[in-house]
Amino acid sequence: MTPSPRTETSEEVMFFDTDAGGVVHNIAYLRFIETARTRLGSHIGLCVRTMADHNQFAAVVRTEIDYRRPARLADLLTVRAWLDSFDRATFWCAFEIVRPADDALLITCRQQLALLELPKGKPIRLPADWKSRWPHLGPARQPA
Repeated sequence: MTPSPRTETSEEVMFFDTDAGGVVHNIAYLRFIETARTRLGSHIGLCVRTMADHNQFAAVVRTEIDYRRPARLADLLTVRAWLDSFDRATFWCAFEIVRPADDALLITCRQQLALLELPKGKPIRLPADWKSRWPHLGPARQPA
């Protein structure tokens, strides 16, 4: 059995990521997650360039995020992402953001995505080989 696809990215909190108190804005966390999810997509056969060439895109359908501790200006962060579960038409990616300096878990997140054919917005089935590559991941869990 192939393990769940995973990726890890690093981010440094910049001034534009924070409010006047030096605390990271919620939208910055989503940007960090977007970067990790895009890189994870390459590991699971959803390379953005290839998908764009075929007018197919992974669209976020739902985001669940828990803010546990704040990140602050100049923090170095690690964003971990993995394929969590899937069914025929949707899949869930999970994320966590940690601050390695003190090993603090800052964010946990799950996102549900669907593949769409654009410009029609027509849902597309996930690649057939996912079921054989990651049989332990299906079917997708329902939202909490």
